[in-house]
Amino acid sequence: MENLVIDPAIHNTLDSCFSGIYRGKTVLITGHTGFKGSWLALWLLQMGAKVIGYSLAPPTEPSHFDLIDLNVDSIIGDIRDIGKLNQVFKTHWPDIVFHLAAQPIVRFSYKDPVGTFSTNVMGTINVFEAARACDSVRAIVNITSDKCYENLEWVWGYRESDPVGGYDPYSASKGCAELVTSCWRNSFFHPDQYGNAYHTLVASCRSGNVIGGGDWGNDRFVPDIMRATSRGKTAKIRNPQAIRPWQHVLEPLSGYLLLGQRLLEDKKEFADAWNFGPPDEDAVTVEELAGQAKSLWPEIHYKFKADTDQLHEAGTLRLDCSKARARLRWKPVWDVQTAIQKTVLWYRAFYECKEIISQKDIESYIEDATNKHLIWTDA
Repeated sequence: MENLVIDPAIHNTLDSCFSGIYRGKTVLITGHTGFKGSWLALWLLQMGAKVIGYSLAPPTEPSHFDLIDLNVDSIIGDIRDIGKLNQVFKTHWPDIVFHLAAQPIVRFSYKDPVGTFSTNVMGTINVFEAARACDSVRAIVNITSDKCYENLEWVWGYRESDPVGGYDPYSASKGCAELVTSCWRNSFFHPDQYGNAYHTLVASCRSGNVIGGGDWGNDRFVPDIMRATSRGKTAKIRNPQAIRPWQHVLEPLSGYLLLGQRLLEDKKEFADAWNFGPPDEDAVTVEELAGQAKSLWPEIHYKFKADTDQLHEAGTLRLDCSKARARLRWKPVWDVQTAIQKTVLWYRAFYECKEIISQKDIESYIEDATNKHLIWTDA
């Protein structure tokens, strides 16, 4: 279990992160027991937020959420249960909502398309409706996926203005979630009527493939390798030439938090869709990532194995993040090599030393961002 005592040297930096806007705020995270949600909850707690979580039970054993033992008000529930979700809003009166709860696995969506759509589409509608009935909510940040785009296997990145769609049920459900977000923003939270008819700003985020310590999700490339390595087995790689915009989990989270800050500051021009991803040079193949991981942990072994299920998965997928860089002034902190290094060292620390270094990673990330004078590190 991780000791959540913050390094005194970083206290002042944490206070100034995102202009200190999250200190004392009540933040509701749906999907807080998942990989990204648990990292987000940890960071928000360190910045002095009161975190409320609503999610299904941790999806894996072990789980990052259980290992870091967060001091959050954790409610276990299904995002499709609108009655229970409404009660959470009415009980806790959140200032801002980060909606991450989802069925996140492409291949599983083929097995349960109905569950995938009901969770990812109706679950999103439920969050918006619960927020609409709760006077305290000033901002909603809905996290979807880079797979929400109608992927034509372009070599260039998709922009926020490109059509959403999706070949497989998961991708299509995320495209639908983006349409729902746009619909509810226009119909019920229109920025032009903010402060008069409405008092809530709504934005959506699309990020690339995230890696980092504490992910044990099924049918995911990095967790599959780490699980196999921990058992002394050889991992099987089914699509080695697939290109993905790999980034450390803290990268999109810094984007979500910066966007949330702007919404809480009543800046309605940011109530829009946003991409958060690495530069093009950090979009590497699965095979390249595996090779770099093995160089950092020689016990990693893998082999290529053709996919006998023949389920469609994207070969190339990139995001154009120039909008976030120009308007939000958001920039990545760690390149892909650093992201891979941080990820592999997290798992080595866990499996070899029984140590959880998530907090150290956050501190290192903030320190590197501060040294680069990124906008969200300034008071």
